[in-house]
Amino acid sequence: MNQTEFKNENANNGVNVEALLGAREALSAAPAAARFQWRAACDWVNGTHSRTRIQEFFGLGEEQKHKTTTTFDTDHPEIFASADNGPTPVEYILVGLAGCLTAGVAAVAQNRNIQLRAVRAELSGDMDVQGILGIDGDVRNGFENIVVKFDIDADASHADIEALVAQSQKRSAVFDIIANPTEVSVVVA
Repeated sequence: MNQTEFKNENANNGVNVEALLGAREALSAAPAAARFQWRAACDWVNGTHSRTRIQEFFGLGEEQKHKTTTTFDTDHPEIFASADNGPTPVEYILVGLAGCLTAGVAAVAQNRNIQLRAVRAELSGDMDVQGILGIDGDVRNGFENIVVKFDIDADASHADIEALVAQSQKRSAVFDIIANPTEVSVVVA
């Protein structure tokens, strides 16, 4: 079947594409407003347990706030002699990548009038912990690789679904952050 046989002119995936395209047009005319700063504030709780708060950010030329404050607990599993009060920080990296790519799939599908019925992303990241434990200084501390596998049920051909995922990957901020070097500065106040 070709794309036109699958195309649904009434797709409703919960994404306001008109607003997104309007924002893109407005920000193209005012590039300074497109400069955002995302923020997180983390407090140590105990042991390897920390709690991070997200609320304020800067965008559209001024300070902004999310509707609610969100907190994230991070810890390490009991097998590392920790209390396991939350996911590990590296698991949150997978959460961020999954959320960003999946949101992109929904937005691209809506823009292309493809009705989604279900989208599932399964992610895995391989890591040799000898690096972070100081056992072997030649072993990288981070992921060796990350695999993202999508299972998408939609009114579209397999090729169209692959194109949705490819476009989502192309526009994903989190994919870019992970796949490309990012300058990171760590300072002590």
